[in-house]
Amino acid sequence: MRVLITGAAGFIGSNLADRFLAGGHTVIGIDNFSTGQPEFLVGARSSERFTLWEQDLLDLDALAPRFEGVDQVVHLAANADVRFGPDHPDRDLKQNVLATWNVLEAMRRNGVQRIAFSSTGSVYGESTVIPTPEDAPFPVQTSLYGASKASAEALISAYAESFGFTAHIFRFVSILGERYTHGHVLDFYKALRRDPSSLRVLGDGTQRKSYLHVGDCVSAILAALEKATGKVNIFNLGTDEYCRVTDSIGWITGYLGVEPQLQFTGGNRGWIGDNPFIFLETAKIRSLGWTPELTIQQSVIATVRYLEQNHWILDRR
Repeated sequence: MRVLITGAAGFIGSNLADRFLAGGHTVIGIDNFSTGQPEFLVGARSSERFTLWEQDLLDLDALAPRFEGVDQVVHLAANADVRFGPDHPDRDLKQNVLATWNVLEAMRRNGVQRIAFSSTGSVYGESTVIPTPEDAPFPVQTSLYGASKASAEALISAYAESFGFTAHIFRFVSILGERYTHGHVLDFYKALRRDPSSLRVLGDGTQRKSYLHVGDCVSAILAALEKATGKVNIFNLGTDEYCRVTDSIGWITGYLGVEPQLQFTGGNRGWIGDNPFIFLETAKIRSLGWTPELTIQQSVIATVRYLEQNHWILDRR
């Protein structure tokens, strides 16, 4: 296949590009490098089957020609900074909704029929159904990020109905692992490097979350693209377990050999829109034969180990 990946220099995008290239496919990467890292594409750029375009998805006329002759689009580019959404409310609209519309239009103009999209478990808001299945009702949205991803999902579904697209929509839990660049593991690791005796924790530490290693995430995407049928296929991606924030802190501090005094900010939410309990039902993706290889604890430790070996990420972020 000729696969076009938006956000190709990002955490998930670069890992996915490597896997597609290893499978013999041709990969076209698009990234504006607002958060993507050139270092993540060193391996991909050594392949003659990889092409990279540094480009903004908000310029449709410049974007559309890149989609010529493409068989599969994987749209990963997004603003994923959930915590600070209220500080710049237009960013989720532009980077997550309008950019997705431009991708869909670029596909339509070039006769491209297949799209895979990285959505989020945040679209379920604070669901009362735990673990949350794909057909759970959408409640009132609690974050601008979740609302923007739900809007993008709706656009993709409408384009599938209107123009005959095939869509694979993936609702992720938080992803961990190699090339990780933002989130609680990085925040805690960076803080503990600065002061191993004390650690500030948003909320009360009882928040319950599920996580998935990036390698397992990529494997799930590839399994769905290969095996799932239907016009619009929606899959939750996650493990069959969850942990408390304090569990994750214990794994990180245990690995580092430190015993900080925890300073909780209070409440069961870390920020506006933070969901205190995220745990997704994943029977649908497992029915395709996929199963994660790493536990949450193993994924947390793998992430810390990667950050230990790549301090440049801490400085750049």
